[in-house]
Amino acid sequence: MKSKITNYLKEIALFFIVMAIFANLVSFYKSSDINQEPLKNITFTLMNGSIYNVQKGEPILIHFWAPWCPICKIEASNIDFISQKYNVITVAVQAKNEDAIHNFLAEHDVEFKVFNDKDGFLAREFKIAGYPTTLIYDREKKLLFSEVGYTTTLGLWVRMWWAGF
Repeated sequence: MKSKITNYLKEIALFFIVMAIFANLVSFYKSSDINQEPLKNITFTLMNGSIYNVQKGEPILIHFWAPWCPICKIEASNIDFISQKYNVITVAVQAKNEDAIHNFLAEHDVEFKVFNDKDGFLAREFKIAGYPTTLIYDREKKLLFSEVGYTTTLGLWVRMWWAGF
C-alpha cells in the first residue's frame, strides 16, 4: 500500500515538474518578441483620471492583462500586492468597455493603477503576444524581466527587489 502511494506521489510530482518546465518554455517563446528597448518617458492617463509619469530612478512593473483572461483573474491579487510597495501600472487590453474593467477590479478586490488600452496601441507597441504579460524595468528603464503567463507573488517581489539595485 505504501509503495502505491509513493508511486502516485512520484507521478504527481513528475507531472508538476513537467508542467512547470512546459509553462516556462511557452513563456520564454512568447516573450522572445517583446520590445526590448529601454522604456521611454511615457505618461499614462489612468482610469481614475489621474496622470502617471514614468520616470527614471525607480523600477517599474508594467502588467498587460485582459478582463476575460482566466490566468489574469488568478494573478490579480499578486499584482495588487506588489503594487502596494512598488511602482506598478497595469494595462487593460481587449476590454469591451470600462464597465468590464471596473467589474474585474471589484470582483477581485484589487486597487492597482489601470490604463485602459482601448485601441490596443500599447500592446502593439510593446509587441505583447499573450495575456497576462508582465514587464519589469530597472531604475534606468532597461527591461530586466518579461513573463508571459502566471507569476507568483514571491517571484514578482524578488524580481522587483532585484530591479531596484
